[in-house]
Amino acid sequence: MKRILTTTALAAALAAGGSWFLNPNAQPPMGAASAQDATPATVTDMVLGAADAPVTVIEYGSFTCPHCAAFDENVFPQIKEDYIDTGKVKFIFREAYFNKYDMWASMMARCGGEMKYYGIVDMIYSTQDEWARQSSEQGVADAIRKMGLQAGIDKDQLDACMSDGDQLQALVGWYQENMTRDGFNSTPSFMIDGELNSNMSYDEFAEKLDARIEAAN
Repeated sequence: MKRILTTTALAAALAAGGSWFLNPNAQPPMGAASAQDATPATVTDMVLGAADAPVTVIEYGSFTCPHCAAFDENVFPQIKEDYIDTGKVKFIFREAYFNKYDMWASMMARCGGEMKYYGIVDMIYSTQDEWARQSSEQGVADAIRKMGLQAGIDKDQLDACMSDGDQLQALVGWYQENMTRDGFNSTPSFMIDGELNSNMSYDEFAEKLDARIEAAN
C-alpha cells in the first residue's frame, strides 16, 4: 500500500511534467493554460457492469503502485466474474496520482475511450515492472506511448491526448476532489456503497459485497 501525493507535491509534479516527454513537438507543455475561449475539459467515470446493479464499488488506484497491480492480477478477475459480470456490482476505477508517471499513464489509458480503457489498465498493470522501472523519464514516456499504440490508439490521436494540458488539469482537479470527498490516503482504496475500505483479499471483498447485496434485496 502506498501513500498518495499531497496537494503540494502534486502541484510540483504537475509543474515538472511536460507533454514534450511524450511528444517532443507538442505545444504547449502539459498543464499549460489553454485559450480563454476553449471548452473546459471534463473527466468521465469509466464504468463496468450494470448501471442498475445493487452495489457500487469505486477503486482508487495508482498505476505505479505494486499493490494495485497485485490486486488487478490476483483479486479483480474473480470479482469481475462473480459480481460485475453477473449484474451484482457496478465497478468504477478512478486514477490516483503518486507522480507524473501516473498522470501520463492515466492520460494514455483514457485516450482509448471507454471501450478500450479497462483493457489498457490491465496492460499497464501487467507490465508495470517494465515501463515504470525505466532508467529515465524519456524511457518511461516512450514505454507509455508504446502501450498506447499496441492498444490500437492512432498515433495522431495519442499525440493529441498526451499534449492536452486542459485534460491534465481537469484530471488533477478531479483527483483532488475525489481525495477530499472520499478521504482515501493510500492505494488501492475502495468505496463500497460510499464506505471507505483499504486493500483486501478476495474472501474479505466477497464477504463485504455479499452483505451489501443481501441488504439491498
